[in-house]
Amino acid sequence: MDSEEDSTREEPNHGDGEESEDVTLNREAHHTQDYSSPGLIVRRGHSFNITLRFSLPISKWKSIIFTVQTGPPEVETSKTKIAFPVTSFLNSGRWGAVLESSDPNSLNMIIASPANAVIGRYKLSVEVTINEQPATYGLGNFILLFNPWCTEDVVYMADENERQEYVLNDSGILYMGNEKYVQPFGWNYGQFEDDILNICLELLDLNTNYRTDPVKDYSQRSDAIYVGRVISAMVNSNDDYGVVEGRWDGNFSDGEDPNHWSSSVEILTKWQREGYKPVKYGQCWVFAGVMCTVLRCLGIPTRVITNFNSAHNTDANLSIDLYYDENGKFLDDITVDSIWNFHVWNESWFIRRDLGTFYDGWQVLDSTPQEPSQGLYRCGPTSVKAVKEGDVQLSYDGPFVFAEVNADRVDYLYHSADNKERVETDTTYVGQSMSTKSVGSDERIDVTDLYKYAEGSEMERAVFNKAVRRLQNPASMEDDGAGERNNSARTPERVRDRIPRAPTGSGGTGGSGISGKFKLTSTAVAGDDISLVLNLKNVSADRKNVQVKLSCSSILYTGRRLQDIFTTYKYVTIEPRGEATIPLDIFYSEYEGYYGNNTMLSVTALCEVPNAAKVLIRRDIALDSPPINIRVLDQAVVYEPVTVEVRFSNPLMLTVKDCILVAEGSGLIDGQFKAALPSMRPKQRMRYHLNITPWRSGTQQLLVYFKSESISMKGFKSVDVAERKWIH
Repeated sequence: MDSEEDSTREEPNHGDGEESEDVTLNREAHHTQDYSSPGLIVRRGHSFNITLRFSLPISKWKSIIFTVQTGPPEVETSKTKIAFPVTSFLNSGRWGAVLESSDPNSLNMIIASPANAVIGRYKLSVEVTINEQPATYGLGNFILLFNPWCTEDVVYMADENERQEYVLNDSGILYMGNEKYVQPFGWNYGQFEDDILNICLELLDLNTNYRTDPVKDYSQRSDAIYVGRVISAMVNSNDDYGVVEGRWDGNFSDGEDPNHWSSSVEILTKWQREGYKPVKYGQCWVFAGVMCTVLRCLGIPTRVITNFNSAHNTDANLSIDLYYDENGKFLDDITVDSIWNFHVWNESWFIRRDLGTFYDGWQVLDSTPQEPSQGLYRCGPTSVKAVKEGDVQLSYDGPFVFAEVNADRVDYLYHSADNKERVETDTTYVGQSMSTKSVGSDERIDVTDLYKYAEGSEMERAVFNKAVRRLQNPASMEDDGAGERNNSARTPERVRDRIPRAPTGSGGTGGSGISGKFKLTSTAVAGDDISLVLNLKNVSADRKNVQVKLSCSSILYTGRRLQDIFTTYKYVTIEPRGEATIPLDIFYSEYEGYYGNNTMLSVTALCEVPNAAKVLIRRDIALDSPPINIRVLDQAVVYEPVTVEVRFSNPLMLTVKDCILVAEGSGLIDGQFKAALPSMRPKQRMRYHLNITPWRSGTQQLLVYFKSESISMKGFKSVDVAERKWIH
């Protein structure tokens, strides 16, 4: 820095080449050393060090005033442009600077930011006054992030292991399938990869609020609630220049099948590279994976949650009304509400000063475009504690999230628009086996109890009825304050008759004296025949003659019926207190043309007893694909090649063509490795060797994906990479 110069000078953004010692030490102290982006990256609420070097001795300096500014030049508010002098001590909650040490030609300064500062890109400049002559110098740029290590930051997370998992872990595990068969698959968040931080900041600058009022938008970027809602809207493309376009009809010919994605890095870089055009296509787990990347990248602790039997309640009455025809086939064209076999969203961790300390902690954020919230397709942040207590009056989107995890399912036989026969009500079906990756391991943990009290308990029904009461009387949404939370669920209140029944796959007696349940006799594997039995029980003291209408359909995970496979009829007589078993086979030849990625088989049994109510029994079957087995053949060491063996097989009774193997993993592979493979004969096994050269030590995740015109399979493996041993 030249002390004789009195005009403002801007330095190149972060510069090229090796980082300065100041930058390296600051990044290590601020837990930002893993970002591939160059330059100074720090977290708010903690101080960082800079050194000012002058070409001449400056022992007689009179004053030094720093200025930090974020946002475009025309955006100047008390939060986005701040000037502060060098003082003798730092004030908590303010930008500040103190002199740490000096020599004739340099000053070592400590700069501190408040824990509620606006996050994003900053320009740093300094005005130095020597002998009454001020000189202004541009010092360059830096990036300021949320700080889970700072006790005064709203995103503060006390446990270091959780910070490592929910902020610094750049890979994860997501879950699909159904509540009876939870299927894990790996995902590369890659928040530290080349240019991802820059893309995440660009995403903020493309949001609708910024384009409408950039001054107001930038001023609110200190608020984790605001940033979370912006990201929730921007990850989907419905209202803006968002990242991912959703599609659920199965036609992905002009884009990518959502099942083919396994990395946020590929999606975000494609979005930027193609001029911020939405990436085609995504479904719920893709939206959640991308949003987890963006939020972790910005410093907000975030995890991915899968809710099995996830409800979408369109009329906010907490009743999911499902309609079936006289053969027990689901009528998705008539049904307005829906229950997805699974739905994936995010939780982020921060304080809710707008609600009260009771609601701090995990907050639901969902970027899958299902319903608009305040005019944009977004959801949350919704306090998980508020959901559990039925406090649906609190912002944001409480009724929607509550219904997803705790609505009642009501089944009807549809005879006509004016003739709908209610078969049964299930108060336990929705919201099962809510899953997320555990801290520090690849194990799955169940977090259902964070969202609701135990099914069948008095407390769960009381909370449900409280939520219904508030939704039925909107005026009470404001009258019932947060202070009611500790006792409002103590007194059960019956809103309408509810008939609990057994979990999915079962059917209650419905007044007929008959109950039943489907049971698989072996694992359901794609490409094989599927065998199951329907077990029926007569719980009455009378003999029962039962007509059973059995049907099977191919469905999407969203519950949409794709293709009817068969309908058949059975007749059984069940003695008093007796049982009957009906075997049912679904042959591969019957479903092979109707099965694909995230397609399931749904079987139903409509049981009719003369002069009694009908019983509907349903089970959705997620088919298993043979695993991809991954084996690292030697110790993985930084900067040393290592061979990985991949084994997989074609599970189908047909030849699969256009086969491609894809491998990726942050710290292991630069971008993606792709290899075209020969066609695979029916039931053929294959072994493939690939060489990787890790560049980051520690536990890394290797993802391997096989895709063809007929089937796809995914595998993942944690790889422990050792530091390189240097020989002197």
